[in-house]
Amino acid sequence: MTRTIRTTFAATAALTLLAGCGGASGGEDDGEFTLDGDVTMLIPFAAGGGSDLAGRATAAAMEAANEDLNINVENIDGGSGAVGYAQLQGEAGNGQYLLATETALLALPLSGVVDWTYEDFTPIMKVADDFTLMVTRADAPYETCADVVEAAKSDRIVAGISGATGLDNVVFTLTEQQTDVEFDRVSFESGGELTAALLGEQIDIASLNPGEVIGQLESGDIKALCAYSDERYEYEELKDIPTASEQGIDVSFAQFRGVLAPGDISDSAKDYWVEQMEAAVETDEYDTYIEDNFLQPNTAAGDDFSAYLEENNAALQEVMGE
Repeated sequence: MTRTIRTTFAATAALTLLAGCGGASGGEDDGEFTLDGDVTMLIPFAAGGGSDLAGRATAAAMEAANEDLNINVENIDGGSGAVGYAQLQGEAGNGQYLLATETALLALPLSGVVDWTYEDFTPIMKVADDFTLMVTRADAPYETCADVVEAAKSDRIVAGISGATGLDNVVFTLTEQQTDVEFDRVSFESGGELTAALLGEQIDIASLNPGEVIGQLESGDIKALCAYSDERYEYEELKDIPTASEQGIDVSFAQFRGVLAPGDISDSAKDYWVEQMEAAVETDEYDTYIEDNFLQPNTAAGDDFSAYLEENNAALQEVMGE
C-alpha cells in the first residue's frame, strides 16, 4: 500500500486562469483521429528533475517510433505540479496535448488544494516505476538512513523535497512514522534545485531518484544512504546500496512515470495515443531511458493504466482518511 500525507500550500490565481484556456484541436477524419501540426508535451515541474527527464525521454521515444510526430516539450512549474496539471485541464478535448505524469496526479487532489482528480484526464500509458534514494553530501556524518534517524532524535535534520505533495515527502513521512522522528522540510520545484541545495549545504538530506543524482554519486560529491525500494537494485552502479528495510526502516515506495492526455478527447484520439505509446516503449530510445535512469520498465496502457490509478488512489484515500 502506498501512502502520502495531507500537505497544504498556497494555490495561485494562475490555476483558475489556466483552467479556462483551452480548446479542441486535432481532427476527426471518418471517425479517425488525425494530428493538426505539432504536439505539446507538458512537464508540470521545472527542468532538471526526474519528471523533466521522463517527459523529454518519452517525447524522444515517440518521435523515434513515428517520424511524422513532432513533439514540443514545455515545462510549466509551480504549485508542486498543480499549475502544469491545470494547464492540461484547460485543454479539455484537445488531442494535440500530452503531459508527463507522476505521483502528483493522485497526491495533489487528495491534499485538497485543487478541484480536479485523475478522472478529469485521459490516462494513456504508465511507462515505468521510479524508486528513490536518501542521499547526503559526501562529507556528512551519516553513512546510513539509520544514522540520520538516530541523529534526528536529538538534532535538527533539514530534509529537502521536490514538490510538497510528491514522492520525496511521501518517503520522508513514512520514515518518520516508522521511526517516531521528525524532519524539517524545505520544498523546491525540481530535483535539479534540490541537488544544488544539498551541495550548497542548505539542507542535510534529500530524496532523489537515481537518474537525478547518478552523476554526483559517481563523482563522489554525494553519497546514497539507502534505497526506498523493495529490493536492492540490480544495476551495477547501485547494487551496493542497502534498502531502507535492511536498516530497520520498513519503507518502500515507487513513483510511477506515465503519459496523460486531456479529458474529453475522442475515443479515436485516445486509441491513437495509446498506439503511439505502445510503439514508443519498443524503441531503443525507451530502453536507453530506462537503463540510464535506473527504472523498472513496468508498463500499463489505456484502461489498464486507469485501473492502476484507481487502485493507487483508493490506497491513498484510505491512508489519508478521506
